[in-house]
Amino acid sequence: MNIINDESLADIEFQLKWKSNEAGHEERLFTTVNVWRDILPPGFYDQLVGKKSGDHIKPVTYGKDEKLLPYAASNQITINRRQFRADQITPKYGRFYPLGLLEGLANVFPGNTRPFRVTGLDNGSLTADLNHPLADYDLTVSAVVHDSLVKPYDRGGECAMLIECLADGPGMQVRGNGRPTDFLEADAFSREDEAGDGHFYQNPRFVNHIDEKAIDIISGLYGSFMEPEMDVLDLMSAWRSHVPENAGLKSLVGLGMNAAEMADNPQLTDYRVHDLNADPKLPFADNSFDLVICTVSVEYLIRPDDVFNDVARVLRPGGAFVVTFSNRWFPPKVIKVWPRLHEFERMGLVLEYFIRSEKFAGLNTFSSRGWPRPETDKYYPQFLKSDPVYAVWGRAVS
Repeated sequence: MNIINDESLADIEFQLKWKSNEAGHEERLFTTVNVWRDILPPGFYDQLVGKKSGDHIKPVTYGKDEKLLPYAASNQITINRRQFRADQITPKYGRFYPLGLLEGLANVFPGNTRPFRVTGLDNGSLTADLNHPLADYDLTVSAVVHDSLVKPYDRGGECAMLIECLADGPGMQVRGNGRPTDFLEADAFSREDEAGDGHFYQNPRFVNHIDEKAIDIISGLYGSFMEPEMDVLDLMSAWRSHVPENAGLKSLVGLGMNAAEMADNPQLTDYRVHDLNADPKLPFADNSFDLVICTVSVEYLIRPDDVFNDVARVLRPGGAFVVTFSNRWFPPKVIKVWPRLHEFERMGLVLEYFIRSEKFAGLNTFSSRGWPRPETDKYYPQFLKSDPVYAVWGRAVS
């Protein structure tokens, strides 16, 4: 077992926790670090040297005044609306866009993908916040060592500056200045294929839509909400539920579009065929479930507010609704706003569903990225990284 020193390459899972006005947030990033060369957050190097596989790095909290992610008032600029160069995009309040879409700014080139946030739209002007979306938050960073080896030759890790990789995306899922993000464009919930969903889903698809590592992460997350003898609803269910095998549930009921798929699901104790886009009212009595889960399907809901409201109805007080998704979907049936959003903005959209319902408390978001894709996966080695996992959850208020 290798002990980490200056000559090591270390596989580490970093964890970033922070809290906004809307929710608590946890971000996880698996990456390889060159201990001597890569730049770690202050205080991490001394903790890391001497560690081995399975060891933990104690949490370190960085106050927003410590400028781990720099902030400058001069990075909030007001420009002419015409300097936003994207002809096919109408800027919306609170949304993020690549900096390269702005012209007439010093040191900004067209290919710059660094995100900025629209924080003002008025009388032909646009206010852009170029600061990092986490710059104004206290951040707590911890880590777990998964493996280490002596590097055969000197090379960089995957992240020359770790905090830039760990914070690449986080922060985009919350409101700016406390004002709701304007996600809801005129065609936000329309789809490429507007025909009834029954025809699209009539043939069973006995395949997983994310890789095994992503499934393991989702299963572990769901397991953290489960206790023996719980009644659980698998919303928008299919042939697998990604629930831990030893959960000891009283019932696991599936609600989905294809009877053959759900009949083949070995974990379901019962199932119902039901089209939420045609009828968002769930065919269950009030207070029927302790937990509701929804896996890689929320992006197909055309009436999400109605569905989230009814999920709260069928949950027992304090019961959790946990929504997970990744970055893959069926293009004909995904709502049109979904592909237009940054992956972390999609968490923000789902978070808005929870907030708008006013029927959930204890809101949280979660992300897990960077894990190696299993070599047995059909997309390996075309894609070397596992499918990212994103989650949002809340608990039903009484």
